[in-house]
Amino acid sequence: MENGKNRQSGIRLLLIESWCKMNRIVLLWMCLLLILVAIPAAVAADTTDPTVTIRSYQVTPSILLPGDQGTITITIANTAGQASQTESTVQTLTGSTVTTTSTKDVTVLVESVFMYGQGVDVLEGNFQDVGALGPSQSMTLTFLIRAPLQAGMYFPEVWIRIPQGTSVKYPIPVNVDSPIGIQKQAVLVLESATPDSANPGDEVPVTLTVRNDGQLLAEDVTLRVGNVSTLVAPKGSDLYSLGLIGSGRVKTADLVLLSDRATNPGLTQVPVTLQYNSVDGTLHTQTSAINLMMKGKGELGFVSVDTSPRRVAENQPFDLTIRIENTGTGDAKQVAATVDLPMTGTKQSFIGKIKPGNDAPAVFLLDGGKGGTYTYNLTISYVDDLGTHAEVRGMSIRVDPVDSTGGYLLLILVIIGVGIVAYRFWYLPKKNGDGALPWVRKS
Repeated sequence: MENGKNRQSGIRLLLIESWCKMNRIVLLWMCLLLILVAIPAAVAADTTDPTVTIRSYQVTPSILLPGDQGTITITIANTAGQASQTESTVQTLTGSTVTTTSTKDVTVLVESVFMYGQGVDVLEGNFQDVGALGPSQSMTLTFLIRAPLQAGMYFPEVWIRIPQGTSVKYPIPVNVDSPIGIQKQAVLVLESATPDSANPGDEVPVTLTVRNDGQLLAEDVTLRVGNVSTLVAPKGSDLYSLGLIGSGRVKTADLVLLSDRATNPGLTQVPVTLQYNSVDGTLHTQTSAINLMMKGKGELGFVSVDTSPRRVAENQPFDLTIRIENTGTGDAKQVAATVDLPMTGTKQSFIGKIKPGNDAPAVFLLDGGKGGTYTYNLTISYVDDLGTHAEVRGMSIRVDPVDSTGGYLLLILVIIGVGIVAYRFWYLPKKNGDGALPWVRKS
């Protein structure tokens, strides 16, 4: 009996010890769990993954002929503006939840951009390691293509590859000499008729012609003529309304442009803006220009005429200086002057170039001539943007004769003296025979 009681007591003790060990393990795990849940946990919420799209494209020319080369220009852009990340903080012991949200810029890495022709030959323009695009940033890429020999519509594909194996595929329509997809519309062509050249400071007549080469009419056609830094501007109105222009029709506008004398010689472009509405109400704007070839014109004349010495005497050498001035709007080059005076000496003078508003001297070295007033021609030859020119000016010069009054008086006195001597010492002695004077002889 006692052995049985001792066996049961031992079993109970073992059960009690096992239960105590289990409770200690449970309590230990509960304590660890309480410690872990007491620590705030940060949980990442929504993050927007960026990607790339083709914002726009352009095929040049819009219609290719079979076998011709052209370009396809695409603009790729990052679709993500900003990616948001939300962080939540949870306090389990207190039962409160605190949520904070922060935003950050996300860039997208473009690994490559390829174009697969799908019948169109891609000659150049496949790009490797393009780089990163920031939020809302874009990049323009150009591919050189060659059209196939058969007409039709083709759709080469642009493949854009970004990390994690993702890619964007975009087909681009290419028209090879095909009427498919070509929208009928108005096509306005602006032409301008101007003189071959215009002189700065003059009024320039211009005729603007607008021709509709499209298949539909153009409504509310207007022309606006601008100016070039106030140097060339329209005279009067700068806005011309042409109204409706049907297919194959032509309308014109006549205007006059005012040019300033300070306009530099050369090509001057006056901007013209052409606007019209298509039949669907879409406003179209075209920019063009009126091309004016401005050529400066030289205008030469004399400023002053001087001699050295100031008074030109008969048979005395002198210098004739004529100052020639350019009052035109362009350079006068290869300027030379000649005089046709009936005197010996240097009667031609080479000057060179005279800029507008300047003058230069033409010097002639003359040996002199007889006294009197001489009329002569001054001939000025020069070259400007308009060609070769020669101008003739009539002029005159006074040559004072030598004053011989004193010489004549001396000659008269000498003659009188000679007569007196001859009368006394030759005539009287010969007449009286003894040489005595008449009154001496009488006495």
